Amino acid sequence: MSENKSTPPITEQEISRRAFFNKLGMGSLGVAAVGTLGFTYRFLSPNVLYEASPIVNAGKPEGYPIDSVTLDVNSAIYLVHLEEGFLSLNAICTHLGCMTAWKPELGIIACPCHGSKFSREGQKLAGPAPKPLPWLKTWLSDDGDIMVDRSTTIRPFEFLRI
Repeated sequence: MSENKSTPPITEQEISRRAFFNKLGMGSLGVAAVGTLGFTYRFLSPNVLYEASPIVNAGKPEGYPIDSVTLDVNSAIYLVHLEEGFLSLNAICTHLGCMTAWKPELGIIACPCHGSKFSREGQKLAGPAPKPLPWLKTWLSDDGDIMVDRSTTIRPFEFLRI
């Protein structure tokens, strides 16, 4: 005996439900494709960091009285004018990279984070810093301005004599 099994007729409700899931699936694929294209574009586009020039124009020597220590917060350097001449120091602590501060009442450069203390020549006096503050290359430009190269360290006690 063979029974004739016929499929029931498709109703309007089933067609709209099937169409809904088709559209939902295609929409999900479209969103995934757009996201993939967006991430691919970000990955392939160059990631360039624009940094400030390592060379800083500190101005005219006349603007710095003898025995002065001047902090330039924007470039993180100290410009020190002593009897021997000018010197520039990196203002970033050699311990964990905190910005140091000049304490004129104590005559020291101090790290507010972990307590390292440095002389105005950058020598370590106390605290956890492993090294002194580095001296930076300093020279006089053709216009008579003091120039500091933050990317070039020099040996201590090489003063710019004017």
